[in-house]
Amino acid sequence: MVERRNVEVSEGDRIVASAQVTTSPDDPTAARAQLQAESGHLPVGSRARLVDAVLDLPEVQVNPHLEATVPLGDTESLQRLEDRTNDMTSRAAGASAIVDVELPSDIDADRSDDK
Repeated sequence: MVERRNVEVSEGDRIVASAQVTTSPDDPTAARAQLQAESGHLPVGSRARLVDAVLDLPEVQVNPHLEATVPLGDTESLQRLEDRTNDMTSRAAGASAIVDVELPSDIDADRSDDK
């Protein structure tokens, strides 16, 4: 059975970024996340906060690997993933980037202070 969780980042009363995270007991080695953000200008750090929220989920932390789908050009999310994980690789897939990362065993220890 696949487990799904939605994560949202809000600014005031509007949702500016969200992610759908899936994990499966049948595949305990990887978690998957699809990250997206509102078009246009967003407050600085909104996308990084979304990455933090995804990486801080208990069901993500127990996995050694994360595959994330990020819109092409979302450098803030990509930078945050790189800052908080190990061995990041990415490849283009249409209008998205598929990002594969190895998660540290203690992911909170790698959180930087620039939240």
